[in-house]
Amino acid sequence: MRISLFVACYNDTLFPETGVAVTRVLERLGHTVEFPLAQTCCGQMHYNTGYHREAVPLVRRFVEMFRDAEVVCVPSASCVAMMREHYLMMAEAENDSAFLADVKSLLPRVFEFSELLANRLQTEDVGATFAHSVTYHPSCHSLRMLHVGDAPVRLLRQVRGLTLLELPKKEQCCGFGGTFAVKNADVSVAMLAEKQGCVVETGAEVVTALDNSCLMQIYGGLHRAGSAVRTMHIAEILASEGAAL
Repeated sequence: MRISLFVACYNDTLFPETGVAVTRVLERLGHTVEFPLAQTCCGQMHYNTGYHREAVPLVRRFVEMFRDAEVVCVPSASCVAMMREHYLMMAEAENDSAFLADVKSLLPRVFEFSELLANRLQTEDVGATFAHSVTYHPSCHSLRMLHVGDAPVRLLRQVRGLTLLELPKKEQCCGFGGTFAVKNADVSVAMLAEKQGCVVETGAEVVTALDNSCLMQIYGGLHRAGSAVRTMHIAEILASEGAAL
């Protein structure tokens, strides 16, 4: 299959290794990965901050870049949630029939990374080996908006050598929430402390998720506490072929 990668600006800027890992997994499975260099942002940060009009050019840019894609893979549940929840409504408000038609046509071909593997491609064993203990944090967007269910867990269970440990209170938010962490810093820190404690309680070497934004938040708390627990995007684990931490 020809799969186009929308790496998400957050990953592109801070966690480029995630895009590399996604590409490695998909190519290992025999797919062709295309990466349009002119891609930018999904517009979520603008939209969530109230700049709805300013987000429209970014939506148009995304449609322009991926209009002809067979399938679009996005290693960010947060970005895909933005697309599925708001793109259609934004396009309808533009009074542009061609733009609306393009959005309607493209959205069914856009998938978050784990749902693409487990649900669209029906592949749970991606040939990964990762001999470490791991706990999985389901991000709010993946859980409550995308409803990816147990797709990430099914993928992790097929990784050779991996010990999957249940995260207590896993459905609780990590406290990041994009601008929420900036606007409500005290609440965010309190939520992080509880999430951080749950991660440590598992005894896992690694905590993983579908969103690097959550992992950055969790890593910050763990690092300040002197914890040795590592954070890794699920794509990096699924791309692993046995390399040490």
